[in-house]
Amino acid sequence: MLTGLLLFGLAGWPAIWSHAVYAQDEAEVVESAPNAAEAAEVAAVVAEEAADTEVVAFDAADSAYTINTLIMFICAVLVLFMQAGFAMVEVGLNSAKNTVNILAKNVMDLSVGVILFLFVGFGLMYPGDWLVDGYLGEPASFVARDNPEAPGDYSSSADFLFQVAFAATAATIVSGAVAGRMKFGAYLVYSALLTGLIYPISGSWKWGGGFLDVMGFQDFAGSVVVHAVGGFAGLAGAIVLGPRLGRFTADGKSVPLPGHNIAFAALGVFILWIGWYGFNPGSQLTYAGAANAEATTYIALTTTLAASAGAITALLTAWALFSKPDLTMALNGVLGGLVAITANCDRVAQWESLVIGGAGGALVVVGILMLDKLKIDDPVGAWPVHGLCGVWGGIATGIFGDLPEGIETVGDFIVVQSIATVIICTWAFFTMLGVFLVLKAVGVLRVSAEDEQAGLDISEHGMHAYPSDGVSGGAIA
Repeated sequence: MLTGLLLFGLAGWPAIWSHAVYAQDEAEVVESAPNAAEAAEVAAVVAEEAADTEVVAFDAADSAYTINTLIMFICAVLVLFMQAGFAMVEVGLNSAKNTVNILAKNVMDLSVGVILFLFVGFGLMYPGDWLVDGYLGEPASFVARDNPEAPGDYSSSADFLFQVAFAATAATIVSGAVAGRMKFGAYLVYSALLTGLIYPISGSWKWGGGFLDVMGFQDFAGSVVVHAVGGFAGLAGAIVLGPRLGRFTADGKSVPLPGHNIAFAALGVFILWIGWYGFNPGSQLTYAGAANAEATTYIALTTTLAASAGAITALLTAWALFSKPDLTMALNGVLGGLVAITANCDRVAQWESLVIGGAGGALVVVGILMLDKLKIDDPVGAWPVHGLCGVWGGIATGIFGDLPEGIETVGDFIVVQSIATVIICTWAFFTMLGVFLVLKAVGVLRVSAEDEQAGLDISEHGMHAYPSDGVSGGAIA
């Protein structure tokens, strides 16, 4: 009997992955067994092995779903935490008298964004059906619950939380570009339109399987799809609003308006850097198994290298230009490096991530100087960081790293990346330009000069951010 079992183990074990193979093995072993008693015993062993293997297979699928879902949920929380980072950066780089207004905008663009993305945006961005094939998805509301018997790779609820956090990121980028002079109600209108329509439609062109995805456009975690959309929407808002009072002299000379708390700004950048480990590694979407785990941690590595290179390059560039190591430039350099690597963090070598991030840091400084020359007031550098570095991230994806399937040369890849980047940035800029122009035409876009001078905390919200402001009757500039 032992000889028969050994022969069965050697011959049948590699093929015990289906009931049909088990049945075949059982028949063969039973036929070769010397007597009926041994045949029955062998058949029982085979049946037990089959049952155990079926349970193991179920447990493996269940475990993968659990791992993927829990890690995606943690990544979604990290990306949502970036809202706090954006808020602190904006608060720190602006006047104290606008602190309440900035915090209110960051709370409400997330809250409004969640509701609009639930009812409209999620379905538009990941359409089950297209109204216009590859260009406009069919709207759908709410999130379908998973079937525990066939759950798929990860929870649809966790997927929604992860994706809505990206939508909120695109919306809150604009807040910094329009800080200090935009009416709160107008900001809510803009935020609803961006998260409910503008961002999901262009997002579907890539991540929803639309026409840019068919072209071969690559944007792993959203240098273009998320950050450039927010950056160019913010640029449109800054242009239509015009500069803050006192930002430029009558003859066009730039007058810096320093932020009131650089510690807040630095804290915000560190929070954003941490949150980016949800943003980029989380975009792997599935994490179970050695290959996925390796890819996820490698993405974290390239993300870290690019952020560090961006900070160093921005600081050195500013130091060379202004003879002082400007901390605010270094902080924005971190963000510029992070934005630039976001599109390609999965496909570039380590030295390439250093080049991409370093170039992003330099572009931040160049972009800030460019806006000054054009008399465009962007208080936190939202367009240089997210718009300009988002464009660079999209094009850098074509220059560096692996070629996607269906594209044969680096030149072809650069062309695809450039065309897609221009299309998405143009879409974001001109649609939001139209929104801001309409809001301006009906007189609800910008606060009055008196209200701006007093500060939006009092004029828009009727409260002070700091108790000392209320006691003294003034506000720290």
